[in-house]
Amino acid sequence: FLFGDGEQRGLRPPPVYQQQPAYGEPPSAVPQLTPEQEEVAEAMQRPFDPKYEKQLVDYDRNEKPGTIVIDTPNKFLYLVEGDGKALRYGIGVGKPGFTWSGVKSISAKREWPDWTPPAEMLARRPDLPRHMAGGPENPLGARAMYLGSSLYRIHGSNEPWTIGTNVSSGCIRMRNEDVIDLYGRVNVGARVIVL
Repeated sequence: FLFGDGEQRGLRPPPVYQQQPAYGEPPSAVPQLTPEQEEVAEAMQRPFDPKYEKQLVDYDRNEKPGTIVIDTPNKFLYLVEGDGKALRYGIGVGKPGFTWSGVKSISAKREWPDWTPPAEMLARRPDLPRHMAGGPENPLGARAMYLGSSLYRIHGSNEPWTIGTNVSSGCIRMRNEDVIDLYGRVNVGARVIVL
């Protein structure tokens, strides 16, 4: 290739360098996290507490096998096995003001459920989507078991670091692997006791 001055130069184009931020750049140019984003970032670093791992435990309540008992204060869900045993799972429960108690039954089960936030939630959080298709990004996670005619569900979560905390608007959250396990063990009509 000949340049205008008749000199032949290399065929490679000149290197292109990416612009780097200048040292001493004012802090306003660095993106700042909101307090909510900082809280989530910190929570994501929190290791999963092994006490919330699924495990077979001794259980002395007099409930029929197949009954689910939700111990809200201690953040455990028990699936009664019988013979003094239960499977215990760690859960996330309602935030202060959103906890509840009572007896329900599983009225429906869904794999990778869609999520449509109820009007009450949208009133509190207008930034939420009006509908979200099921999938890994969906807040209901891999499975959902609907509790009677209420707005509440036992469901998976794409935020496993929230297990063992007061986090929801009344639903019971489980790790996806745990909710898949529970989903396969219970039937529609199973009794659910929330303490």
